Amino acid sequence: MSQQPSAAPAPTSAVATVSERHDWWRDAVIYQVYPRSFADSNGDGMGDLEGVRTRLPYLRDLGVDAVWLSPFYASPQADAGYDVADYRAVDPMFGTLLDADALIRDAHALGLRIIVDLVPNHSSDQYDWFKRALAEGPGSPLRDRYHFRPGKGKNGELPPNDWESIFGGPAWTRVTEPDGTPGEWYLHLFAPEQPDFNWEHPAVGDEFRSILRFWLDMGVDGFRIDVAHGMVKAEGLPDLGSHEQLKLLGNDVMPFFDQDGVHAIYRQWRRILDEYSGERIFVAEAWTPTVERTANYVRPDELHQAFNFQYLGTHWDAEELRAVIDRTLDAMRPVGAPATWVLSNHDVTRHATRFANPAGLGTQIRLAGDRALGLRRARAATLLMLALPGSAYVYQGEELGLPDVVDLPDEVRQDPAYFRGAGQDGFRDGCRVPIPWTREGSSYGFGDGGSWLPQPAGWGELSVEAQTGEPGSTLELYREALAVRRATADLGAGDAVEWLRAPEGVVAFRRGDFVCVANTTGESVALPAHGRVLLASGEITETSGEAKVPADTTVWWTRA
Repeated sequence: MSQQPSAAPAPTSAVATVSERHDWWRDAVIYQVYPRSFADSNGDGMGDLEGVRTRLPYLRDLGVDAVWLSPFYASPQADAGYDVADYRAVDPMFGTLLDADALIRDAHALGLRIIVDLVPNHSSDQYDWFKRALAEGPGSPLRDRYHFRPGKGKNGELPPNDWESIFGGPAWTRVTEPDGTPGEWYLHLFAPEQPDFNWEHPAVGDEFRSILRFWLDMGVDGFRIDVAHGMVKAEGLPDLGSHEQLKLLGNDVMPFFDQDGVHAIYRQWRRILDEYSGERIFVAEAWTPTVERTANYVRPDELHQAFNFQYLGTHWDAEELRAVIDRTLDAMRPVGAPATWVLSNHDVTRHATRFANPAGLGTQIRLAGDRALGLRRARAATLLMLALPGSAYVYQGEELGLPDVVDLPDEVRQDPAYFRGAGQDGFRDGCRVPIPWTREGSSYGFGDGGSWLPQPAGWGELSVEAQTGEPGSTLELYREALAVRRATADLGAGDAVEWLRAPEGVVAFRRGDFVCVANTTGESVALPAHGRVLLASGEITETSGEAKVPADTTVWWTRA
């Protein structure tokens, strides 16, 4: 492996080779790569940037517009890279800055854009600022760049407030001072190894504006902002006054999440982004109580897109789907932002497994369920998602119909939440198992040296090799769906659908000459045919102008 350079390579001009389609992000299909689980180029069992680079032609041929890379920065990996020790360096397990530069250039040459993760809410406890803040002790100016506070109680033995970590336990850890005595406490809304920045301190804003420019000069096409609803805390860090605070997330504005002050930060960032050519974008990971509050993040002078978590959490139910689609489009329309649609990512159980189980179990499930049912619904849900107006996100491996790996032995799990008890369920490892590329091999083509999480037996039959060219395979369904979506003028960008009358349990809408019908029931339904069939997630039959749509099936028609 080559030496890690101390500075970025010269700014890339390859961005000019990417299609200059105006407002590309309004209807983009963006593919999430979780680097450690995508492709391993050096046989160490861990995916890397060179592995991603070698597989870029696959992503181009799949038909996506952009690739979002989960963190690959220098990190102790306490939370799979979301604890960043150096925002301007690549972790050696993933490669070097030269590898990142080559990946960006190759992607642009293939017509793909690259979006990288940005983690501004917190750093690693190995970040230089934090290490120096600990070493210098109380009164260090560097402690002002984080949230250090004296404890409560007679001897400061209690946390400064009652906030709880998203990963379980208190959101505060007490430090041992340089003289060996128990000292101040610092805030970490996630793991103790992830201290929260104090965004009231001007040095924090200065640092991140510099980080943005560093990667923009490298040629990246945008940033996905981790915990975009975090960063700003309510003045005085007030007690929340309740326990089991995780149950409140997504239902209330919290003193540590979705504070209005974050929007001033994003307006500053947007001015930087707009200085660069090539239509670079910001994407917010913003967990908010309502889709209407999510819309605040994508006002014209702030971010471009925000993940639609309300849609991701919707059951496979026609009434619920119609309601969340309407709410999303209604919320985004006034701010002129595209809706986004997503079914899976690196933090939730894959939708092929979620839909295999009864509704109401949440987004982290440790039950395999009815896998045939789950796959049938997942395929139908994908066609429904890709028919909606706006931008769509695809998580690596969902195009293979991969289920979650729900039976990982406890001793191989690495999700930090798993080890902290009262926090998140801690079963995110199941959606992070390395994906299969070939039928055979030590890790089904992932690499020559096994994989950092064990892959199930039989994984090879779900591989890219096994499904390529196979009529009816999930991979070929995705390829065809993305090709039809790109070729159909009425699909992609937009802000409305025309709902059609349909039997109970059926979602039906028109967009120009295009019609989408999704049967979410467990029974076949008969309804009028809407023209020529473009694509279907299952076998349908048509006779005398009527179509029989099987259970859990979506059909695309065109009247053109």
